Amino acid sequence: MASDKRVQVTLECQGCRRRNYITTKSKVNTRERIELKKFCRWCRSHVDHKETR
Repeated sequence: MASDKRVQVTLECQGCRRRNYITTKSKVNTRERIELKKFCRWCRSHVDHKETR
């Protein structure tokens, strides 16, 4: 059984608003929403992706 300290989050592209990535983060160390620059295949460029709920 996985630990409850790590949760699965979905990342949404800020350009086209598509949900492209699923990743995990630690609830203990990172309380706020994460923001990463990742490649969006629909925008065809590296765009900021923010965590959605």
